[in-house]
Amino acid sequence: MTIDQQVQQVQIPRPRPLRTIVYMFVSFLFRLLQFVLIIVGLSVGIATAVVWIGFPILMATTNFIRWSADRERGWARKMLETPLEPVERLSLEGLSLVKRWLTRLTDPTTWRDLAYLMLAFPLACVELPIAIASIVLLPMAIWVTPWVGWLHGNLAFSLLGPNRTQKLEQKAERLQASRARGVDAAEAERRRIERDLHDGAQQRLVAVAMSLGRAKSKFDQDPDAVRELIDEAHLDAKLAVSELRDLARGIYPAVLGDRGLDAALSAQAAKSPIHVDVEVDVEPRPPAAVETTAYFIVGETLTNIAKHSGATEAGVKVWRTDAMVIVEITDNGHGGAEVRPGGGLAGLADRAATIDGVITVVSPPGGPTVIRADLPCQW
Repeated sequence: MTIDQQVQQVQIPRPRPLRTIVYMFVSFLFRLLQFVLIIVGLSVGIATAVVWIGFPILMATTNFIRWSADRERGWARKMLETPLEPVERLSLEGLSLVKRWLTRLTDPTTWRDLAYLMLAFPLACVELPIAIASIVLLPMAIWVTPWVGWLHGNLAFSLLGPNRTQKLEQKAERLQASRARGVDAAEAERRRIERDLHDGAQQRLVAVAMSLGRAKSKFDQDPDAVRELIDEAHLDAKLAVSELRDLARGIYPAVLGDRGLDAALSAQAAKSPIHVDVEVDVEPRPPAAVETTAYFIVGETLTNIAKHSGATEAGVKVWRTDAMVIVEITDNGHGGAEVRPGGGLAGLADRAATIDGVITVVSPPGGPTVIRADLPCQW
């Protein structure tokens, strides 16, 4: 799914009949007042701009347009259940009065606000008779009015909703930051694997080679010493195999690929020094990248809980929605956990960011601590 499709994929619910009728009645009065004030303000302001009086009037009208649009967002969200959130406008901090006004004029959101308010009054003139008829005609109230409210909600969302360009820019910035954090996390993982190979299995294999070389040199002169050297080499070889197996498990555990998250997380919980309850419901099975991320988030979190939280028990709950896998880890420890640069929780956030996931930490002093990861199944 592309970024453009994600921006466009917003479901507008059909509002309830009674709320829609109330919305149509009350909105007519406000729309009439808004329409008159905006038209008068713009007309008088433009006509008197040549003698400077019009500029304060135009500034006040611009502020009124933005204020009215914000009220319309809240009103439509409450009555029509349209998913309208407060919009992000251009920053006005540190600007003079005139520059603030000019910034508002160059903000595309201001013009979209004006377009909606100019359309809203003619629509209100049509919706008011429908609301009156809906009071008398029950079938109209049940079937027609909600659809009219749904159409109005779609118009409101298209003009008062998030700016499509800004939304795409924010999405691109977030993906760029996620990619950078993912590269850093991958580089740190590569260095860890290299260090583990150098300090562990490589040293063991060097010891095996040295023991076999010494055994070879003494093969004819001292058979007993050769036997001891071969036994030593055999032991080092087994340790090297064990360390390589642990390293491979740290990269991608076989049980996760073979049996999925439920079995893999249960195996993790069984190794924990504290009691851990595991509940997993992720059907249909998510992509491998999501499973791996969830597995390591749980593993690292349980390790941190055992080391630092003072908890006696923990819980792991994993479930799936249509587009997300949610991982929630709780413990009864002393709390106070927070995401610090370079800390363990920051590492979890970096790991989740590799697939555009988000880590949330709630850990008041005294506990309990809740660590939640929202991992998208599409990116």
